[in-house]
Amino acid sequence: MKRTIMYFALAMGIVTANAQENKSVKESNGSEEQPTLTKEVYPQKEADGDLYHGLTKKLTFDRMIPPHGLEVTYDKTVHIIFPAEVRYVDLGSPNLIAGKADGAENVIRVKATVKNFKNETNMSVITEDGSFYTFNVKYAKEPLLHNVEMCDFIHDGEAVNRPNNAQEIYLKELGSESPMLVRLIMKSIHKQNKREVKHIGCKRFGIQYLLKGIYTHNGLLYFHTEIKNQSNVPFDVDYVTWKIVDKKVAKRTAVQEQVVLPLRAQNYATCVPGKKSERTVFTMAKFTIPDDKCLVVELNEKNGGRHQSFVIENEDLVRANTINELQVR
Repeated sequence: MKRTIMYFALAMGIVTANAQENKSVKESNGSEEQPTLTKEVYPQKEADGDLYHGLTKKLTFDRMIPPHGLEVTYDKTVHIIFPAEVRYVDLGSPNLIAGKADGAENVIRVKATVKNFKNETNMSVITEDGSFYTFNVKYAKEPLLHNVEMCDFIHDGEAVNRPNNAQEIYLKELGSESPMLVRLIMKSIHKQNKREVKHIGCKRFGIQYLLKGIYTHNGLLYFHTEIKNQSNVPFDVDYVTWKIVDKKVAKRTAVQEQVVLPLRAQNYATCVPGKKSERTVFTMAKFTIPDDKCLVVELNEKNGGRHQSFVIENEDLVRANTINELQVR
């Protein structure tokens, strides 16, 4: 009997609790507004692709570098000629293969690795002068253009035509200097053709090798040199070396020499005909010379012995002229 009473009491308690819960839910629904389900503020996936996580400013078309259109095929190679040495190439798909042409630093050859690939891809190129080029590439059985020349905005004849290869890429070896500005400075020095230095040079065997000027700008040094061939025999340049050596050494060794490599060269002369002259502007990273050392510049003739050399002291370097104006036309 007691057990029956306990079961009955337990059942009544459960029924009462359920009734109170249902009542409270109804009262709550009647007195408060139902919460509205909304879309996630930061969804994991967005169908239209317009939303980003966090605070984001949308890129506008005035920030876009419009790409060039390029057609490639499997059985033929497309060559692209750039106005400066190519430093970087990126391919958007394994359907493409690209590389520098043998013996040419400013020519890229491109072709398809797969026949009739359907999806368009892209290719990006950075050149030594800081230019950036981008291409949208698609497959064509017979490309319209097999050889393409990318024009340089300095030479294309229109002052307002600053094309898609905007010269804003900075290269490590030039530090904080713009590659475009380096090129313009070298062109300006070559164009003005001033002889600021008159005591440094060498003359032997009818060949005269002169240092015409030393300039500096934003951590870089510019050396203006000239080769004069006063003989009737052409002078073929093999190589030019720049070395910091000890002044008082009877027999120099490789350990005692520090080679300085030019970063750029404007109008690098490889051959000087008889009774002619050629000028070159070299760009180098800033350096100075200790008092017990000097900079030796050596010009070597190819298959000949009319070698030339001259010496630059530290006092000549520190008197380098600053670049105040440019003259390129």
